[in-house]
Order: sequence, then structure tokens, then C-alpha cells
Amino acid sequence: MAALARALSCQAGVTQWTAGCCGLLQSPAVPGPWRWVLCSVFQRHKAGTFQLSKFCGGLIQANGAITQQNRSFYNTSKHLSAKDSFLSSEEKVGAFTRIMEAFGFTGPLKYSRWKLKVAALRMYACCVEKTDFDEFFNRCQMPDTLNSWFLVAQLHVWMCLVRLKQEGRTGKYMCRYIVHCMWEDVEQRGKVMGINSTVLKEELKRMAENFYAALFGYDEGILCDDRVLASALWRNLFNRNCEDPRHLELLVEYVRKQVQHLDALSGEDLLLTGEVSWRPLVESNARSILKPLSPVYNDEGL
Repeated sequence: MAALARALSCQAGVTQWTAGCCGLLQSPAVPGPWRWVLCSVFQRHKAGTFQLSKFCGGLIQANGAITQQNRSFYNTSKHLSAKDSFLSSEEKVGAFTRIMEAFGFTGPLKYSRWKLKVAALRMYACCVEKTDFDEFFNRCQMPDTLNSWFLVAQLHVWMCLVRLKQEGRTGKYMCRYIVHCMWEDVEQRGKVMGINSTVLKEELKRMAENFYAALFGYDEGILCDDRVLASALWRNLFNRNCEDPRHLELLVEYVRKQVQHLDALSGEDLLLTGEVSWRPLVESNARSILKPLSPVYNDEGL
């Protein structure tokens, strides 16, 4: 480790990096599971100075914290307001965890992965089964098509993603699986409708581009004022075709109150059950919000 530190201070070349890392492999401070990671780096002959510097630099910063077994995880202990719900929540994780995730592996999570996948599937099911799509189509004058269904569903999926990102790395893992479930569902619905495979493939590609563009637009809108949010809804949900501004006003109010409603849900319950509920599209007193009931789950988190 000292050899690597000296190499860092003098910005040594690849040869000195290799010698320093060889010494690190012989050091008892490096756990066994990480030795093969170092070996795999040396086996890549095309790896340049930058890759070696970045990798070994992370090992040096982790020295002294390698033996720690307990890591702190983000935990939602209070209800966040709509203003504070989109602030980034960073967890303090070890350098080895960051390195492992940089190689495409998933680091340790707060709960087991299969529990999180079940909860993510349930949350996506809540997005498509607890949403009244007919009411959206009628009140917003949207055509009853697969694309319109997807636009409404992706709006609710986005609100769930925003809430889950407050739960740190565990919530982000659920976010990835929710998006995976969404694309699987869209593809299956297209096949059931009898859409040609070639046409369906092109439609899925177009939907994917619009989905990730909509995420940026909705994120900007929820962080800014109602005019920016209305603009994002007009572009993404209405496809730039909305003649009645009252429809935009209705959807802006709907998004604001739903985000506030999701913020009031317990993070532990979301990670364990994935159960979410939606407020009605039209309410007599949209500003009021009731504390949602906590879902019931057993010791297995199901």
C-alpha cells in the first residue's frame, strides 16, 4: 500500500503501478474476494494508465476501512416534504463497494434482492392496476391506444422512481427492476394486441427514447414552478396536442398531490411491500392529504 501511495504522489507510470499492485496482492489487508479483481485488471493488456490509476487509487483510499463489516444505509425516518423530496441522498459506502459496482456487480443492499424484486413488481402492478386509465382518456381527451396507455403509465412509474431514489442504493436497485418490468409488460401487451414484431420493435425503441426524455422533463418540472411542469406534461403526456389549458391545470395538480402523497409513505414499507396507492384524479379538496395506512406484511417481507 505504501508503494502505491508513493506511485500516486509522483504520478508514476504503468510499470510502477504494476509493481505497487503486485505488492498489494501480497498484503493481508486485501480480502480474498478482491484479489481476483486485481488479477483481472492485469490480464487486460489494453488497460491504460488512467484505468490502473483509478482502480488502485480507490484501493488506497479504502485502506484502513477494509476490515469494517458494518455499513450505514440510508433510512427514511421522517416524512419528507415535496420541496425536500428530490434532494439527492448519498450513502456512505466503502471504496470496494464502489469498485464492485463499477465492474457491473451489485453491492450489499439493505434487504435481499429477491425481496426487492418482488416489491418492485408489486409497485409496478400498482402503477398499472390501480390507475383509472379510462378517466384519464375521457377527461384529457386522449385516444384509447397502447401509446396513450404507456404515456399515463410512465407518468406513474416516474413518480414511483422519484420516491424510491430517496431510499439510497436499495431504492435505486428497485428503480432499475421497475423499469425492467415496465418494458416486459409493454412488449407483452403489444404481442397480445397482434402488433407485427418488426413494428413493435420500432415502437419500443421510440417509446424508450421518449421515456428517458420524459424523465428529464418531469424531473425539471417537479423541481421548478407549475409552468415548467405544465410544459413537460404538454410535451410528453399530451404529445404537444392539448387545446384546453384546464387539462394541463388538472394534471399539474394531480402530479403535485401524488408526489406529496408518496412522500408521506414509509420508506421501510415501500422497500418491503412495494404497495402504493393513488389519489383520485379529481378531488373536491386536493390540498388536503391524509396519512396513508401502513401496509401489512409478514416476517418474510411479503
